[in-house]
Amino acid sequence: MKHYGIIGKPVGHSWSGNYFNDKFAREGIEAEYKLYEAQRIEDVPALLNQLDGCNITIPYKQAVIPYLTAIDPVAQEIGAVNAVDKQGKGWNTDWIGFTDSLRPLLQAQDTQALVLGTGGAARAILYALKQLGIQTTVVSRTPKKDTITYNQLTEDMVRSHTIIVNCTPLGMSPHTDECPDIPYSAICSAHLLYDCIYNPEQTLFLQKGLAQGARIKNGLEMLHKQAEEAWKVFRE
Repeated sequence: MKHYGIIGKPVGHSWSGNYFNDKFAREGIEAEYKLYEAQRIEDVPALLNQLDGCNITIPYKQAVIPYLTAIDPVAQEIGAVNAVDKQGKGWNTDWIGFTDSLRPLLQAQDTQALVLGTGGAARAILYALKQLGIQTTVVSRTPKKDTITYNQLTEDMVRSHTIIVNCTPLGMSPHTDECPDIPYSAICSAHLLYDCIYNPEQTLFLQKGLAQGARIKNGLEMLHKQAEEAWKVFRE
């Protein structure tokens, strides 16, 4: 019996366990996948040592890097890890899941994107958008290098950036009444709003975009596609 899991805080919202355990049952794989809530980063190494592979989620996608035995060059460039193999090497499959789920939705006007958030998920999304040739502007709650704050985000900027990606946990279950503070009135049918959150299925961020006529996409397909890539990492 192989043992896999996801490590983060919180992890109760995660559907990764259902996805992998259903996969194991369907394909006759002798393995189990569990959710591991680590209260601090110092608790993570022991979990890495006892698992045959794992996913890493918020808030440890960046913090876990010093505890790894090695890191894949792409994950190193991104600066965030969401999958760790049996040998303790870190990988990033988020960017692949995002790219594969976003590409079919792109239209001619989709040349600029707003990325909301600066955490591990945002880093993977920025890398993916760069590979797609899409220019990005990062929006942060606090002033940081190469970002703007929400207070600096104007309606004109929203109009010119037809892709808006929420990489923050705002709106994630159970806090479904929250959403990023952006000028939603500037959104129109030319826009694509993408939320990395998949629980709930339609966040308030997506609801507000849909009300303005925008295309919307949640993070469930991204989860599935990155999970399949992570499974390749676990099997190596």
